[in-house]
Amino acid sequence: MMKTEAVIEPKSTLQPRSVEGRFRNAKTAILVFAYAVFFLLPWLRWERAVGPDQAVLFDIPGRRYYIFDLVMHAQDIFWLTALLFLAAVLLFFVTTLFGRVFCGYFCFQTLWTDAFRFFEKFIQGDRVARLRLDKQPWNAEKILKKGLTHLSWLALALWTGISFALYWGDAFELTTAFFTGTAPSAMYGTAIILMSTTYLTAGWAKEHVCLHMCPYSRFQSVMFDQDTVIVSYDAKRGEGSTGRVKPIKDMRDQQARQSAGHGDCVDCGLCVQVCPTGVDIRKGLQIGCIHCALCIDACDGIMDKQGWERGLIRYTSEHGLEGKKTKVLKLRTVGYGLATLLATIYLVWSIGNSKLLEVTAVQIRSPLFVQLSDGRIQNSFEVKVNNKSMEAGRYQLVIDNFPGAELELGQFSDIQLKPDSSIRILAKIRYTVPPDDTQKNREFQFRLTPLEGKVKESVIIPSHFITP
Repeated sequence: MMKTEAVIEPKSTLQPRSVEGRFRNAKTAILVFAYAVFFLLPWLRWERAVGPDQAVLFDIPGRRYYIFDLVMHAQDIFWLTALLFLAAVLLFFVTTLFGRVFCGYFCFQTLWTDAFRFFEKFIQGDRVARLRLDKQPWNAEKILKKGLTHLSWLALALWTGISFALYWGDAFELTTAFFTGTAPSAMYGTAIILMSTTYLTAGWAKEHVCLHMCPYSRFQSVMFDQDTVIVSYDAKRGEGSTGRVKPIKDMRDQQARQSAGHGDCVDCGLCVQVCPTGVDIRKGLQIGCIHCALCIDACDGIMDKQGWERGLIRYTSEHGLEGKKTKVLKLRTVGYGLATLLATIYLVWSIGNSKLLEVTAVQIRSPLFVQLSDGRIQNSFEVKVNNKSMEAGRYQLVIDNFPGAELELGQFSDIQLKPDSSIRILAKIRYTVPPDDTQKNREFQFRLTPLEGKVKESVIIPSHFITP
């Protein structure tokens, strides 16, 4: 089903031809949207009662991750695990349905290579002009155009690295510090590393990343079957019984071509020229095809000029090409879809039901207990109260199910916390053990009762008291 010989064939850098059409417009719209999100988000301000006014900020020193009104704490890192799992099963689900559409429209390599080629075209011209420039000797024109191209690539790559770093601090302060030489060394390191990798992969490696470096293209074949909708060439229609032929002389008429056994493919080669990885889709599914569908736009344009029906190259399945029905609901598709749905529900539920007041009580184990001079036994606990809400809170800590025991909190009669803050308190529990009592451990509960603040429900923390 999939041919792999192209993987090991060395190729020179491609110069794809520009093309217009619905899929090219879709790719451009996605590129503009993705760039707007990536480059503008750090500059977007967002009002919060507490915390920075940046809409999206990952505050490593403060162990807070701000995404609009959502404030993630270090203990919420399992959301990242759930998000990665969701991304993986969603990718598998989409791949089983539509092949490598992620590669063709959403992959970072595709987006940045597209942008780099836009600068290349703007400075050097379209495909023919670029090929001519490549062949001509190094003169002033070639040096100027090539130099400007690489400068524009480096500028975009540098701004990519800087923009990534801006997510980890205040964008305005970091930008000023970066260009005045006072930014943290980590920012310079991050920007330089990302600038270098972006420049090399999108400017130099280009399609070779998709052909030789990306692991996704290697295992995608196991996710395809005859019902996966992919970019396909209708060989039966295009080749006919005697193969393709150019529209010369009497071969311009479709009926005449069909009478001679020729198909609708006019062998213009435009589908190959517009392909960003140089794939000839007429040779069938290949590992280098990223399903961007630019060849569909090219072929549709030719069909329109000829006045023939579109769809010689189109999104369809292998069964569709054979005239059979494409089965969407299959066991594997349903499985990936169900996993995607469950992961989405869990992530949304987990975030929506996250606790705004968290309390932990850890018994100090060195020593486990102390016998005081009056004979009472004392256990000590480190109680941590974390107010994750954006309102100040006041709380009362008591113990339940432990008659006769005393709780001492030192200077704290009640606990007051600012918005999005936490406190650690040393809690001492003292208890006089009856002479005839041989019980070693006694279970009880800490109960934290909110007196003021956004949270109204009490929090119960089970614990136990240890005696000699």
